[in-house]
Amino acid sequence: MTPAGAIDFDGSSDQVARELIGMTLLVDGVGGVIVETEAYDREDPASHSHSGPTARNAAMFGPPGHAYVYRSYGIHWCLNFVCREAGHGAGVLIRALQPTHGLERMAQRRGLSDPRLLCAGPGRVGQALGITREHNGLPLDADPFGLLPATDALPVVAGPRIGISKAVDVPWRFGAAGSRFLSRPFRQAALTSM
Repeated sequence: MTPAGAIDFDGSSDQVARELIGMTLLVDGVGGVIVETEAYDREDPASHSHSGPTARNAAMFGPPGHAYVYRSYGIHWCLNFVCREAGHGAGVLIRALQPTHGLERMAQRRGLSDPRLLCAGPGRVGQALGITREHNGLPLDADPFGLLPATDALPVVAGPRIGISKAVDVPWRFGAAGSRFLSRPFRQAALTSM
């Protein structure tokens, strides 16, 4: 169910973030196609890992190919994929999915039925997939996670990340060009090569 080996989580966070676009993410069989990501690295002042390991971000310093889950604004659970070598502190935030599996379950969890809004934003992704603190540190190549290779190569755009106050011009937000399932349209975007 989980050929997470189809992606090299030892790569740089911006490389992994770009390569994840088009892959299918499932949690207990619920999920969809990854259409938006953001990369973060320890040298990046916007990253949770920038100041070093803490109890909250410890999973970011663990082995690559594991989940880093944190609570945003005390409300939303957000899912990240750890990359680079263990101890480095880099990850990729899953910002949006195109829902394809378990839409009824996602609609129930989110309290709405518009497929475009089910997973358009990291907090919505977390809620729709049932992400909790219990997922923090779990390997992505084992249940409850499933990470399937892309069936089609999607054109990818890159632009500045959203909702941060440091390193705001770093173009480490990646998305499927033209997807209607993005959390927000790309204002300053450039097509990237895959």
